Amino acid sequence: MSARGHAFGIDIGGSGVKGATVDLATGELVHDRIKIATPHPATPFAVAEAVAELVDKAKWTGPVGLTLPAVVIGGVARTAANIDKSWIGTDARALFSAALGGRPVTVLNDADAAGMAEDHYGAARNFAGLVMLLTFGTGIGSALLYHGTLVPNTELGHLEIQGMESEHRAAASIKERDGLSYEQWAAQVSLVLTTLENLFFPVVFVAGGGISRDSEKWIPLLTNRTPVIPARLRNTAGIVGAAMAITGGIAP
Repeated sequence: MSARGHAFGIDIGGSGVKGATVDLATGELVHDRIKIATPHPATPFAVAEAVAELVDKAKWTGPVGLTLPAVVIGGVARTAANIDKSWIGTDARALFSAALGGRPVTVLNDADAAGMAEDHYGAARNFAGLVMLLTFGTGIGSALLYHGTLVPNTELGHLEIQGMESEHRAAASIKERDGLSYEQWAAQVSLVLTTLENLFFPVVFVAGGGISRDSEKWIPLLTNRTPVIPARLRNTAGIVGAAMAITGGIAP
């Protein structure tokens, strides 16, 4: 079903397809997340089937917002991370709409969705100006918002700093792979953040990804000048941002 003031968001990741109904007044989930394992290989058709199964389980009948770990322009996936490379060039919006019986859908990048949610409901809600969310995981995802308006499909994790891509220097996976201490890893994160703040001058960085749960162990070690705060919505941010997109006319 659908309800006034509610929207349905789905966050597609490498391990799970997660969705829920969102109360747009508060950004809270109306019910527990529904999760289906991401099919392997995560081809467009297989993921579309999982999405249809999830929406059916939720008994949702309205429009649906979805995230992809990809650059999405005009509904078409232009890259693919943690999903099958056959997504590249796929009209994801048309695919998901067909899988859901022709209903309207919006598809956007997963970090963009998380950034929208954290900016409107979460950690950055009381900051006015340019907000930058960075998700530290296997790579570094990014979202850039100015007074609530999304600049879609930034890929700042690929920004080269001193001969190395940012995410090859400071992703959470690098800390784990190389056995870095928090002090050693924070020095690399500081270098990335200092470069970004010199280019964009954000009012705040929001740090997301699983490592944000341990923010007290590394955020105080950072040496850049812009405030860095941990993400608040965490594993619901993608769902909330996807739900916002379908109702807010955001269709990068």
